[in-house]
Amino acid sequence: MSDRSVRPYGTRPAGSARRPEQPRFTERWLEANADVTAALLAGREEPAVLEMIVGRARRILRTDLGVLALTEGDTGRLRVALASGKEAETYRGRLLPRRGSFAGAAAEAGKPITSTDLARDPRITAGAPRARGLGPAVAVPMVAGEGVRGVLLLARRDPLDVFTEAETGPLLAFAGHAAIAMELADHRRDAEQVALLKDRDRIARDLHDLAIQRLFATGISVQSALRFVEHEEARARLLRAVDDLDETTRIIRSTIFGLRAGRGREGSGLRAHVVRAVEDAVPALGFTPSLRLEGLIDTDVPAEVADAVRAVLGEALTNVARHARATTAEVVLAVTDGTATLSVQDDGVGMPDGGRRSGLANLADRAERLGGRLSVAAPREGGTRVTWSVPLARR
Repeated sequence: MSDRSVRPYGTRPAGSARRPEQPRFTERWLEANADVTAALLAGREEPAVLEMIVGRARRILRTDLGVLALTEGDTGRLRVALASGKEAETYRGRLLPRRGSFAGAAAEAGKPITSTDLARDPRITAGAPRARGLGPAVAVPMVAGEGVRGVLLLARRDPLDVFTEAETGPLLAFAGHAAIAMELADHRRDAEQVALLKDRDRIARDLHDLAIQRLFATGISVQSALRFVEHEEARARLLRAVDDLDETTRIIRSTIFGLRAGRGREGSGLRAHVVRAVEDAVPALGFTPSLRLEGLIDTDVPAEVADAVRAVLGEALTNVARHARATTAEVVLAVTDGTATLSVQDDGVGMPDGGRRSGLANLADRAERLGGRLSVAAPREGGTRVTWSVPLARR
């Protein structure tokens, strides 16, 4: 009879290739802890750090599936932020209940739980995903302070390769360490946000107290000097200068309004939304687009046009991320002369011949419904420039 036929189910022979030597095993966990903490505190994007957490855990424990689910607000539910390996598609983007899922059971327990057969585990009852072809699994809560920040789930295909206490012990410490590092990174970002808001208040005060007052005084002085000027062309130039000063004052007032009203990510105005949309597109684009905002965006743009601008900007940035293969992009939203104009320009490969145009057709349709138009151009320096403009008052 072979060794396998007499070995109890759920055990492996001594000296299995899966089990690393203990000193090296501990050293690898310490290295992983240090790398995750350094990445978070250095300000790396959270998706990249989550990928590092799952990747390091999978490599150290040699698992076939890795899933990281984060607690969603006060709901208690877990949203899968990252899944890699076998049957990863079963989990990606899923919302897991605290009761009725394997990951949720670990969050409820507040400690690691294991299973010898993930696909048939009786704790999965609420329509949560069941990954076929996977056997032993472990789910470890990521505990920070008194709360559970998320759950790290790992699984293997080999039904005999169960998780041992020697493996889950360091894994619990690793998950907790990662959770604390994520919380510290959140506090650092909050502190940076507070500093940014204070700086915005200072800039707004300086613009109002210094720039606007000086521009206003300069305009008054120029207007007063007009009575001494007899040359018609000179008078016309001075009048144009006064108009330019007035327009500059309006732009600065709009900027001050945006600094004070559109604070942080909670701002509800169009200006704040445009800033958020550009920030949110960075992971998909792989770079940060430049952004320029001109005019009284939050005061002169009616709700119907603002809603359309939001949709058009999202569609345009998505098109750049999916098709342009660009390295830079510029977004400009200008409100001037009774017109709102949104321009998105990239340095990518341009519009392919015979390519799908359904996205552009949607943008054109939105413009036409508001009495505006869409234009697509190929700048001399390369890439594509999409310009969407509509009047602010329907005729």
